[in-house]
Amino acid sequence: MQYLSDRINRLETSATLAMAAKARELRAEGKKIIGLSLGEPDFNTPDFIKEAAIQAIQDNYNSYTPVDGYDELKQAIITKFKRDNNLSYDKSQIVVSTGAKQSLANVAMVCINPGDEVILPAPYWVSYSDIVSIAEGVPVVVQTHIENDFKMTPEQLEAAITPKTKMLWYSSPCNPSGSLYSKEELRALADVLKKHPNIVVVSDEIYEHINFVGGHVSMAQFEDMYERTVTVNGVSKAFAMTGWRIGYIGAPTAIARACNKIQGQFTSGANCIAQRATIAALEAPVSKIAYMVDKFKERRTLILDLLKEVPGFQCNSPEGAFYVFPNVTDLFGKSFRGKQINNATDLSMYLLEEAQVATVTGEAFGNPNCIRISYAASEEDITQAIQQIKAALS
Repeated sequence: MQYLSDRINRLETSATLAMAAKARELRAEGKKIIGLSLGEPDFNTPDFIKEAAIQAIQDNYNSYTPVDGYDELKQAIITKFKRDNNLSYDKSQIVVSTGAKQSLANVAMVCINPGDEVILPAPYWVSYSDIVSIAEGVPVVVQTHIENDFKMTPEQLEAAITPKTKMLWYSSPCNPSGSLYSKEELRALADVLKKHPNIVVVSDEIYEHINFVGGHVSMAQFEDMYERTVTVNGVSKAFAMTGWRIGYIGAPTAIARACNKIQGQFTSGANCIAQRATIAALEAPVSKIAYMVDKFKERRTLILDLLKEVPGFQCNSPEGAFYVFPNVTDLFGKSFRGKQINNATDLSMYLLEEAQVATVTGEAFGNPNCIRISYAASEEDITQAIQQIKAALS
């Protein structure tokens, strides 16, 4: 008897989580695996945020929270959007969720009808495609290239639009490529979208503060895009709060109210203690997390220098986040230690088993020519990992 739905049988397992699970298995067997697969800062949550959580516990925050978030947190988000992004929202436009992943899922479920097309510039974050598919939408993948820093051009966007196009999803800085769209580049995409007023944009800005060149721009900053853009953000990456699970959106009121409605039926409000801690995080000056960004920038330099010595790896210089996304097609068709490398998945598994380094295949991000390597790890681990990769490919 078939107990499971077609929906779950079609769903792919998250490749990043699957690789992390495989690495844990090998560690349990006694192998020393260096993990460069997960997008998780290796810093502790800053003390001032932890202190706010402890205070919330002592103040007896233990009851159900409002579905869309505490008023005080929504006000902190409104202030943050104005301070950092020059975006003006009111409380009816803010919805707090259990991580930015839930924020994205909410938006997909309330905006996408069966057969609606959603444009995804590839590489895209690993869950975009499956979230769209769960909502019965059709992912339309637009391949970008390392020569253009993995950024979609206006011509590519125009060519991908059809009468069925409902949405465009992208991240900047991008996971997995680290690419950052400039104001001029976003404006050029917005000029294409002006001709197609029914397309909604989802701008995933979770890596906003992990930016090595400055000048972060939100699509909603353009007056003609504000009413059709959902800005997604959260505290996982910049504040080293991955396990606290707080994400949020600023959105047109109708979309925000719909997200509130669906969240009320699925999970209701996010964790009370994590919300109180997030108020402290967002109200603090961004300078309080600059030490982490500075360290990521140092690690970017380190890993790019080390990868220059690895045969078959072609890298660009990412401008944000904490990943490199090397093109590895020069290695396809070659054999190492008796194992044939036919694609990025083969290479990723080979590096796990032979170099004992966990990476993620680019196929999971819609780009089969690359692998993703996270440098959210110590300098020692990064150096050792790349040495082991180089040895395994020599």
